[in-house]
Amino acid sequence: MTGPVAAWRQLDRLTVAVTALRVLGVSVAAAVPSGYWLSRALSPGAAVLVLVSGVLLVVAGACVVDHLRWRRFHYRVLPDRFELRKGIVVRSRRSLHRDRIRAVDISASPLLRLFRLVHVKVGTGEQTEGDESSLSLQPVRRGEADRLRRALLDHAAEPGSGPRQSGLLSTLDPAWMRYAPVSFVTPALGAAAFGAVLQVAQWFGLESSVVTWVLDRLRALPLVTAIVVLVVIGMIVGAIAAAAVFVEMWWQYRLEREPGGTLRVRRGLLTTRSLSVEERRLRGVDLVEPLGNRLLGAARVDAIATGLTQRKQDQQGAHNTLQPAAPRAVADRVAAAVLREAVSPTAAAGLRSHPRAARGRRVRWALAAVAAVELPLVVLGLTIAPVLLIVAGISAVVLVPVAVGLAFAAYRSLGHGITGDYLVVRHGPVRRSTAALQRGGVIGWRLRQSYFQRRRGLLTVTATTAAGAQAYSAHDADRHAGLAFADEAVPGLLAPFLERAEP
Repeated sequence: MTGPVAAWRQLDRLTVAVTALRVLGVSVAAAVPSGYWLSRALSPGAAVLVLVSGVLLVVAGACVVDHLRWRRFHYRVLPDRFELRKGIVVRSRRSLHRDRIRAVDISASPLLRLFRLVHVKVGTGEQTEGDESSLSLQPVRRGEADRLRRALLDHAAEPGSGPRQSGLLSTLDPAWMRYAPVSFVTPALGAAAFGAVLQVAQWFGLESSVVTWVLDRLRALPLVTAIVVLVVIGMIVGAIAAAAVFVEMWWQYRLEREPGGTLRVRRGLLTTRSLSVEERRLRGVDLVEPLGNRLLGAARVDAIATGLTQRKQDQQGAHNTLQPAAPRAVADRVAAAVLREAVSPTAAAGLRSHPRAARGRRVRWALAAVAAVELPLVVLGLTIAPVLLIVAGISAVVLVPVAVGLAFAAYRSLGHGITGDYLVVRHGPVRRSTAALQRGGVIGWRLRQSYFQRRRGLLTVTATTAAGAQAYSAHDADRHAGLAFADEAVPGLLAPFLERAEP
């Protein structure tokens, strides 16, 4: 993109129409419960007049502000940088050097899709407060967004590297939807559905009526049965909601390798999203197996790459996920294709197991956690309410086996090893992570040994990197094996410290 692109450009003119519809929808949603309460104090005609006037005033004000924003918002692409200037009262001008641009992400909400517009976010992927490491353009035409993405990521193609194989690496299989309900999100969504019903009922003053209606239906049932019925209904609603969330997030999913060495993920049903990852920024992959998915033999693949946004809201939005939950064999195949390996390092068997002392530490932690829950119940039962002693006994019978089982699962999940150009570390009982990190991407080692670890000859070895989570650990490894692992993974980096440790 040269020539005309170097001139200052504006956002699409339809931004005012988009803002008008967005504010109108929010205002109408807020006016519905407000109208119910206004109708009690005013006549129906007066209440409608007040609400309509308020909605029109808010929409008109938003349109005026957005028109001024549009007139003051300009951007341009120069050979060495990307510039943006904006501001109504306070004018600002920002610039990103093109060599530092790591991501050009494109998303489109249903409202933007109605006008064939998208939201473009250009960023460096650095961890900064606010949005200082990114520039946001909203809205622009999809064609303009694609041209911007190609132009700003042109530096990913290294001159003289020759043609690189491109093509489709993975696409959505609807059968993967079965993995969505086996998640801790399911009960949370079920509880949220109950809360939403009560909130809507409260808006119209019907909360007590709804609660009374539910209690009347459950009154004929024994207490335990009534609780079970509510839990089952909540889980069913949560499972349906979890499946719906999966469909919205991953419908039309495609993982492609584009010419020039860029991995691109496109997905979304209502809100479409596009994520681009330069291969030269890729440092490995993380095979993630949440407990429910692991029981069904499924896993997802996350990218370990420099330049991906590290903000919490983006991480929660699967910002670095290359492959959603799928059968383990599919996840391993995609990981291998992404890394251009015949076999994924995450699928390599023979990771070094950790000493039995690591298992003992996890069992003790699990029992200590149960004791922290039971002790207050016992104290309160002995001093205030004897019935809590019964609660403590029942909960202990349930919690102790669960905690010990998780402790053994945590121990079995531990492992580390070296496979070709990658070091591999694995850990996690509930969310098992198997991270394969390029040995050349390790910039340092962090060794941690607590008093109790020293007594048992254990050591936590952490590889630090500029990519992904920036730290990947082999927890509670044998002290000598852990040091040998670090020294073999990156020869010479740890050698001076090992020499100093010699007598």
